[in-house]
Amino acid sequence: MNGEPRVGVVVLTHERPAELAHCLAQLVALPERPVIVVVDNGTRGGVAEVVARHPGVTLVRSDRNRGAAGRNLGVGALDTPYVAFCDDDTWWAPGALARALALLDAFPRIGALSARVLVGPEQQPDPTCAVMADSPLAREGLPGPRLVSFMAGAAVMRTQAFREAGGYEPRLFLGAEEPLLALEMAARGWVIVYADEVVTHHHPSAARDLLSRRRLLARNRLWLAWLRLPWPLALRDTLAVLREARAAGVAAVALRAALAGLPWVLAQRRRVPAAVAEDWRRVHHGAGAASVSRRGSGLRPASPAAPPDARRHVR
Repeated sequence: MNGEPRVGVVVLTHERPAELAHCLAQLVALPERPVIVVVDNGTRGGVAEVVARHPGVTLVRSDRNRGAAGRNLGVGALDTPYVAFCDDDTWWAPGALARALALLDAFPRIGALSARVLVGPEQQPDPTCAVMADSPLAREGLPGPRLVSFMAGAAVMRTQAFREAGGYEPRLFLGAEEPLLALEMAARGWVIVYADEVVTHHHPSAARDLLSRRRLLARNRLWLAWLRLPWPLALRDTLAVLREARAAGVAAVALRAALAGLPWVLAQRRRVPAAVAEDWRRVHHGAGAASVSRRGSGLRPASPAAPPDARRHVR
């Protein structure tokens, strides 16, 4: 890429300086030479020292762990027309960002691309990629399957689309923030596409609190349904979420937490357009919808076009 960089990479990190060091070593070597912004999501120490090894990398410090909304701080530090996202255990393959920008340039309706994720040293495709590739939604002349969500740490977006949609909702913290942002984009006319030829690598960290994540994901999926879906469809989502949450042993606590936030939800409720709701229905409740379990998490969206939440940036 010649001239001024057209893409920035926002890296979200929390308490994993070793992973961040490896991630940055890969990013600074990319032929696209992107602008790189690291968001320290309330880490106790070590991040500044890692970033200081790379003078061209910008560090943005959050005063606390903001969960997924920490990415909003990174986007706020960019003035590039496109933004790619990484977590501290993911990085973009050489040439991937150039390919993503070519697609975004050629298809101005696309607000976000969700990339193909290769996992571990073996570089096995993440099972979610096959799920996204099998989307039931019509392509409508787009370069890949149309989606109703994306993988947060493996997405390249039009900065305008991200900002118009308001970024990640801070109240969610962690879980279901991708589909909520995707609905906001779709409501504004943007489309989300799976791009198999855009590749990112993921070497998963072993540090994860799965039970806490299941609770948050169930609560947030309830909030998402109540915030944006028509009430009949929201009821179907609610019942589906509670069934999965019951199987995961988190139904009662998730429902209590969701109901506690109901005043906020109702105050913020804004139903998406009918066409967007229909896409959601086809993906989550259509004949082809299938529950996808990813890495044994026990609570995942039933959706051939809504990738399961990938969680790497908070404990």
